[in-house]
Amino acid sequence: MTRMERAKKGEIIDDFRKIAAIENTSEQVVCDGVASGEITLCNSSVRTIEPIAIGSGLRIKVNANIGTSSDASSIDEEIEKALYAVEYGADMIMDLSTGPKIVETRQKVVEAVKVPIGTVPIYEAGVWAAKNSAGLVNMAADDLFRVIEDQLAQGVDFITVHCGVTRSVVDRVREQGRLTDIVSRGGAFMVEWMCHNDRENPLYEQYDRLLEITKKHDAILSLGDGLRPGCLADATDRAQISELIVLGELVDRARAAGVQSMVEGPGHVPLNEVETNIKIMKTLCKNAPFYVLGPLVTDVAPGYDHITSAIGGAVAGMSGADFLCYVTPAEHLCLPNKEDVKVGVIASRIAAHAGDIARGYPGARDWDDKMGKARKNLDWEAMYSLSIDPEHSRRVRTENQPQDEELCTMCGEYCAMKKIGDVLGVTKK
Repeated sequence: MTRMERAKKGEIIDDFRKIAAIENTSEQVVCDGVASGEITLCNSSVRTIEPIAIGSGLRIKVNANIGTSSDASSIDEEIEKALYAVEYGADMIMDLSTGPKIVETRQKVVEAVKVPIGTVPIYEAGVWAAKNSAGLVNMAADDLFRVIEDQLAQGVDFITVHCGVTRSVVDRVREQGRLTDIVSRGGAFMVEWMCHNDRENPLYEQYDRLLEITKKHDAILSLGDGLRPGCLADATDRAQISELIVLGELVDRARAAGVQSMVEGPGHVPLNEVETNIKIMKTLCKNAPFYVLGPLVTDVAPGYDHITSAIGGAVAGMSGADFLCYVTPAEHLCLPNKEDVKVGVIASRIAAHAGDIARGYPGARDWDDKMGKARKNLDWEAMYSLSIDPEHSRRVRTENQPQDEELCTMCGEYCAMKKIGDVLGVTKK
């Protein structure tokens, strides 16, 4: 029996107790959330790691992507990036490898990284078909399901599957036209296969088979947004919403089968449409956990897209998004290096924390209030320790400031808090 099925029976299990303690909520709230599908527990039955929960009323989580490519295939480097991401606060890791030794890469990541791991199975299936069947379009549906089974058996905790890219949805893309067409790699793989073979998406056509495999491992289906907008011009268009309608129906079927699911979302979205996107998704998918890439709120900042995505991520989190996928400064340019990974994680964590504060997550603002007190007291050691990146904040100040100086070089003797504290006779607290 899956944890969702046990929750539907009202059974309080150890995972629910652990999440309740971590999330400052009750065991019953967690149980009810898992039963309804509004909360997912991201640790499959294969791995022995602590559960991390995503969903309604919980802290917003952050994902970091790593993975080899045909041009950069060092497994050790990708593991180093994954561990670095976790060190700086990533809650989960997705291995998006398409380079050589995909299976070996994933196995080493699963063994080395002690947080939930996600994958996109069609990457491996497509790459395998390209090498062994004379092209991606010659991939057999059975080969795709074989890869899904193998990855879940290997210990993957959640898989992104582009089930909502149906023939009717693809027809809508053709009819309406788009500036950037399809930018999701998994979505593009699926559409190429469908168009060449003049067949329906096997992940949609054989969805019950997918549910059966996922249920066997008590893993999570992350219903991918194959038609996420790749630029502002394509945001919230008919193709995107058509796919989302299909995903809402598939969420219902997963819940009925006792399989946990979450839904992935955009993408590039103008700032004024971010809240609308979240509300549409939450309505169509009956408050399923929502996993967003960014969203990026402008298209003109390559090299700085960790900033454009953090802006969108904060608004998305405030509006109800539950899980933010980081974006690094390398987005749209190249494979991220280790420092890019760190910066991307930090930016997404800032966005997630801002979202937690805005929607009133219990205790979220306590961290900020402690920082306010430390600043009032000019307690630099406390300020460093409370920083989201203590090492960086210490380095920035000490490289530009005498070690024994109480004040900073911005205001020096004209420091407002010191002067007003003296004037009003306010002592340190």
